[in-house]
Amino acid sequence: MVNYNSLEDRALIMNYIDGDTEAVNALIERHRQKVYNYILMLVKDTDVADDIFQELFIKIISSLRAGKYSDNGKFSSWVLRIAHNMVIDHFRVAKNKGFVSTDNDTSILNNKELVEHNIEEQIISEQTRKDIRKIVDFLPSEQREVVILRHYMGMSFKEIAEQTGVSINTALGRMRYALLNMRKMIADNSMSLELC
Repeated sequence: MVNYNSLEDRALIMNYIDGDTEAVNALIERHRQKVYNYILMLVKDTDVADDIFQELFIKIISSLRAGKYSDNGKFSSWVLRIAHNMVIDHFRVAKNKGFVSTDNDTSILNNKELVEHNIEEQIISEQTRKDIRKIVDFLPSEQREVVILRHYMGMSFKEIAEQTGVSINTALGRMRYALLNMRKMIADNSMSLELC
């Protein structure tokens, strides 16, 4: 029996192309959480994220079958690029229909990164994360995207540049302007948040 967890993405793709359908399931499962979280952070609606995620992996499977993926060792970047384009398409269609999302669910941000010594610190930390996420939502789309990719998805600036199709300097510049804009919004609203 094949241990799919020990295989690299490239090997799973080759196995799938050679007829092993379980290999693509292992590949999807390996990247499921990162890709889904990325989509959800952008669309902020679990139903829409679910739909895009399902369509995404149907598209990926079709592309693999058709031989449209060239192995450059960056399968996850390729998948995130397709996801990014699908999200843009979703917003383009929604804008043409006059749809505006009012879902302000930020539960994805409620991870336990900060040490919780007592309930007061927990409440303050939670409120701080929510405040920062609201500020991020007010950034121009290019700046918001870089902040999400860097701080919520943990991507390097090189990966961000590849993902968004810009130079590393452009990605760094967008982050710089995002931080400047966030600091200004915090100052304008008399908030006491630390941004580095």
